[in-house]
Amino acid sequence: MADGEGVPLAMLPPIPEITVTDAGELDAALRSARAPFVVRGLVSDWPLVQAGRNSAKEARNYLVERHRDLPFVVSIGAPDAGGRMFYDDAMAMNFRSVSARLPDVFDRIDRGERSSDTPSLYLASIDIGQFFDGLHEANHVDLGDRSCLASIWMGTPTRIAAHNDFPDNLACVAVGRRRFTLFPPDQFRNLYLGPVDNTPAGRAVSMVDFHAPDYTAHPRFRQALEQAQVAELEAGDALYIPSMWWHHVEGLDPFNVLVNYWWRDTPRWLGQPQEALNHAMMAIRELPAHEKKHWRDLFDHYVFDNDEAVVAHIPPAARSVLAPLTPESAGRIRAFLLRALNR
Repeated sequence: MADGEGVPLAMLPPIPEITVTDAGELDAALRSARAPFVVRGLVSDWPLVQAGRNSAKEARNYLVERHRDLPFVVSIGAPDAGGRMFYDDAMAMNFRSVSARLPDVFDRIDRGERSSDTPSLYLASIDIGQFFDGLHEANHVDLGDRSCLASIWMGTPTRIAAHNDFPDNLACVAVGRRRFTLFPPDQFRNLYLGPVDNTPAGRAVSMVDFHAPDYTAHPRFRQALEQAQVAELEAGDALYIPSMWWHHVEGLDPFNVLVNYWWRDTPRWLGQPQEALNHAMMAIRELPAHEKKHWRDLFDHYVFDNDEAVVAHIPPAARSVLAPLTPESAGRIRAFLLRALNR
């Protein structure tokens, strides 16, 4: 494949599909899965899906009727960007974000469907409970006792660079079609990640343009493609994306809506691993090599290995944060870090 030639995403190996008949089977599949899977038709009975099958306009009307009169954040991309929400040549964002009323955004999408020269419009990760009345109750997946964040993503055709998320993710296509290209967590080196502190949406993203890859600049991307899987989802289909799997997402139709659920198996009070990585970059990365080796050993001892030998010599009542963490002991660590960072 020559430089600049688009990746034939539809020709990549498909993400495996499973069949579930009820919430119990879905729960069992999610608990046992260590890799992505697709469930066709999981949410095909949603009223939102049915409205979208009638027309994109009917789906927008359905959403407007249930929205709260709050300002929605909408990202506006340049018409010549092909829907790619990414960086510009100066590594600033190639889109701008504004606040707008949802009916006004949808009115602009209405007008854009009749024009070939219109910017991309993308409403990303909108909290359903905060911004809509009754939408979740009428359109949701029974995920048992999981404590989920339910979000809705709406917009015109877009391309979102490959990124990953710490929580597990169930992504449900409600309107339009979406293509997901997934990579295992260990492929981060082959995806050529951009900055961690200057990102389109809070997570480092692949710098590779999947529609025009530059194999001179990104030669290992060929190795990533050897591990890639793809799924093109219709309205009503769902995809499970395990924690830390990389996913490149494309909205393929003039109007697309996705509802997703994020959850984690560990309590939220344990914090975010990315924050620990960011702190380590500040505190450890620039140390001399021999000191970094010592800290690597300490991390292995206290964090990654963390076997009984770490605390066997300490009386159980005195182990403090070296004992299995509780909300209280995690809070002590957080308070200690805050004091240290504020010095």
